[in-house]
Amino acid sequence: MQIYQHIAILIKQAVDVELIEPGDQIYVRNQILHLLQLESFPESAIEAEDNSIPNSLEKVIGFAVEQGVIDDVFDDKEILAAKIMNCFVARPSEVNRIFNEKYAQSPEDATDYFYKLSKNSNYIQMNRIKKNIHYKADTEYGAMEITINLSKPEKDPEQIKRERTMKKDVHYPKCVLCIENEGYAGRTGYPARSNHRVIRVPLLGEYWYLQYSPYVYYNEHSILLAEEHRDMKIDKEAFGRLLAFVEKFPHYFIGSNADLPIVGGSILSHDHYQAGRYEFAMTNTKDSFTFALNGFGDVFAAVLKWPLSVIRLKSAHKDQLLDAASHVLNTWKNYSDEEVDIKAFSNETPHNTITPIARIRDGVYELDLVLRNNRTTDEHPLGIFHPHADVHHIKKENIGLIEVMGLAVLPARLKDELEEIKRFLLGKLANVNSYHQEWANHIKNTYGQQSDTTEADLIVQKELGAKFSRVLEDAGVFKQNKTGKEAFKRFIDTINHHHNRS
Repeated sequence: MQIYQHIAILIKQAVDVELIEPGDQIYVRNQILHLLQLESFPESAIEAEDNSIPNSLEKVIGFAVEQGVIDDVFDDKEILAAKIMNCFVARPSEVNRIFNEKYAQSPEDATDYFYKLSKNSNYIQMNRIKKNIHYKADTEYGAMEITINLSKPEKDPEQIKRERTMKKDVHYPKCVLCIENEGYAGRTGYPARSNHRVIRVPLLGEYWYLQYSPYVYYNEHSILLAEEHRDMKIDKEAFGRLLAFVEKFPHYFIGSNADLPIVGGSILSHDHYQAGRYEFAMTNTKDSFTFALNGFGDVFAAVLKWPLSVIRLKSAHKDQLLDAASHVLNTWKNYSDEEVDIKAFSNETPHNTITPIARIRDGVYELDLVLRNNRTTDEHPLGIFHPHADVHHIKKENIGLIEVMGLAVLPARLKDELEEIKRFLLGKLANVNSYHQEWANHIKNTYGQQSDTTEADLIVQKELGAKFSRVLEDAGVFKQNKTGKEAFKRFIDTINHHHNRS
């Protein structure tokens, strides 16, 4: 009988959060019965207690495994969970119709509706995201945010075995961002997307598609993807799309990963941006210094006080801002300054590009241009402007858009490893990883042995924030010292000089 109660609770919750209307209940119930290979539903009244949709869904999936409807394998459970939730979600055309209807009232109403839908349909994995460790750590650059990423589920041994033996050489959808994922059931080694919906957004003569990230790292963490499966590209047109997007959604920022390996994100094969309703440490950081841009009298320009090298351009005139940003990009793409290890090309291979971020603040357009370079050397085989070897014990992965703005996404291994460092700090028997030992010694030498657990916690958090600042400083092309500032000013002179000549 319990399964019928779980189904009833799930349906009641869906009505409560307005995922479905009361008139949809029998239809949805019958769809779910079929997916669970059940043929009838008892007539006796079932008391529906309160719970959350993800919890009820887990219980229903648990039943399906017990009854042998599906195997106890990660992908099979994901596929069935998405199919069950799809019973509650309207068709794409209807979701888009409601979104546009609400957009006519206000852009915020539209995104509120879609964010709520994406959470309630369990497309955004709220239960898993809750597992992440998240806090702010004060640094010289402001309050950096640290996330230890525990939301991605561990794959079970059977899942890993299946992926090795059963993973098909299928190229549909071409990648996890393609529009063909909408409603795709999934398969071994490819995510379940039955309950996935995207919003069509016209931008500069093309359609782009808005969705939320299934594992949001910040409020309303969204992805805007190109209709066509094509490589990431940072150019004037990309800047134009970013500004066109914030005109449509002025309560969101939007940014792009860089378009070169090492400095780009994990997916460079599909043109996409990331957006959301959130203020990062970088959003509110101070100017290091301001400067004039020749030929762009209506554009305010500043270098930010930030570990990465960022030029912030602001203007009420969108076209002039775009021309200025494009000029900075083109100058940077061809810029070398060997005194600070910057080379634009190795033979034909380009090294310089930009991570851009756009927003509208107080009615003024803003573009942050983060200068990036992906050159490698024997001394720094993973990248000169990439986390160096001495910070790999914290982060070895690429510095993508989210990290650039001051939110660290750190590997799950750190959860237990940091606990051992705390024990070490408290003078208890601790098993500190060899790659953390030097850091742990430094912390203990700086603060002394601790007796209070809370204090030890705060110390490790603060030191992790400082270490993350160091990670970002490694990725900055012009360092935060006298040499770096002088080199930055040489680049700015080049921007202005080139404009004079043209």
